[in-house]
Amino acid sequence: MAAETGYSGPSIRTLWAIAKSPQLSMTDEDLHAVVYRETGKESMRKLTRGEITRLARILQNMKDGTRPGSRNRRTDQGGNPRTVQQRRKIYALCGELGWNGDPRRIHGFVRRVTGVDRLEWLGPAQCEAVIEGLKAMVKRKEEGKA
Repeated sequence: MAAETGYSGPSIRTLWAIAKSPQLSMTDEDLHAVVYRETGKESMRKLTRGEITRLARILQNMKDGTRPGSRNRRTDQGGNPRTVQQRRKIYALCGELGWNGDPRRIHGFVRRVTGVDRLEWLGPAQCEAVIEGLKAMVKRKEEGKA
């Protein structure tokens, strides 16, 4: 069978290139959190072609939305390493609530529950409080449909 010629769309390598660009400077955990938030998959190898294309578009939009030099002033730099799994759970619950399209919703919720402005700055106990609040919201949403 002859090898295909031409462009076949973005690849996992493309996702890494966009994530590691100077505008985003994402850590490995940040990229995996975005992948999990958008697809619910923990392994990038399990992504379908369509999911890779959608993630490339999302990452490119994130990259285009940054101001030059703004990334260097950030103080979260990947967040608390002790809360990576908890933040992934938070992103999954946000998906169930339909909040993935607007990060202001989760940041507002985090601010209201913990008094902390950024999800990445939370400690383990604060993450647990956010998770429990989101679980209660998901449960109320499901009960409303039943």
